[in-house]
Amino acid sequence: MKALVLTDYFQFEYQDVPEPVCGDGEVLVNVKACAICGSDVHGYDGKSGRRQPPIIMGHEAAGVITAVGREVTAYRPGDRVTFDSTVYCGKCWYCRRGLVNLCEDRMVLGVACDEYRNSGAMAEYVAVPERILYRLPDEVTFHQAAVVEPLSIAVHAAAVSRLKLGDRALVVGAGTIGLLLVQVLKAAGVTELIVSDLDEGKLEVARKLGATCTVCPAKEDLAAVVAARTGGRGADIAFEAVGVSATLNSAIDNVRMNGSVVMVGNVSQKVDFPLQKCVTCQISLQGSCASSGEYDVCLEMVRHGLIDTGSIISKVAPLREGGSWFDRLHAMEPGLIKVVLEP
Repeated sequence: MKALVLTDYFQFEYQDVPEPVCGDGEVLVNVKACAICGSDVHGYDGKSGRRQPPIIMGHEAAGVITAVGREVTAYRPGDRVTFDSTVYCGKCWYCRRGLVNLCEDRMVLGVACDEYRNSGAMAEYVAVPERILYRLPDEVTFHQAAVVEPLSIAVHAAAVSRLKLGDRALVVGAGTIGLLLVQVLKAAGVTELIVSDLDEGKLEVARKLGATCTVCPAKEDLAAVVAARTGGRGADIAFEAVGVSATLNSAIDNVRMNGSVVMVGNVSQKVDFPLQKCVTCQISLQGSCASSGEYDVCLEMVRHGLIDTGSIISKVAPLREGGSWFDRLHAMEPGLIKVVLEP
């Protein structure tokens, strides 16, 4: 089969590789669409250390089952499916409590790190365990389904937060996750939704998707804008969707006393942290890791038109051209948000 292989950092080859064989509890999926995740881009340049070459990346995908293992009971060839990016064991203490994102033996599709190597979906075929599969509704296209994985991260962040109907919310970072958070928070009933980002093009998309106010901190005083739109108190809740010191501090600085900050972005391993501000203002911090069973909700949201994936997908391209699109995403080309590759 053909696959897009990261053979060295900053270097891809479109190669012939052996077709995977599904195990007893696995299915073989003919991939129809696979999106490039921001974590793939960070792996492409070697910064994350989690895409060690050679590796077939890709975990935001959908396709058609072509073969099933002998222990598979709920799926058959011809089924249209998507799948979780997390390959969880289903047996450990966390999995038994529904916290599959925290599985003690957790692996991620398309990741090669010191602990494990797991081929992903930037290929014609990928083998995945039955337990991470989700059947696609007829109304959901493969391209839409390729965005369900990042959507599940946004839905999970809202699910683990202290969000309440009528809250005034701030989203820091208008990348893929941030823009999906905008839609999820609107559906959840926030009354004020402020989005902060340095990219004017992404802020324009945020407004289209329902942000009531957008701010470019390089041009405006975010704190002044937030104060003006929240009665001087600050946002009830902030979602940080970047993961660097400046943006986390921005989120913390702009929530009210006794407010909360949900940390979704994780670009940096460590950040500067305003301890005294969080303590004296009684601010709650909530980490949010991946997703934990929210795929069905996400698929229903897409099916019923609550999520506009078309505004997130900037380009659909053949898999063989994937290397050039990684280059453009890494260079942060204006106007590019999500690129979907077709094997």
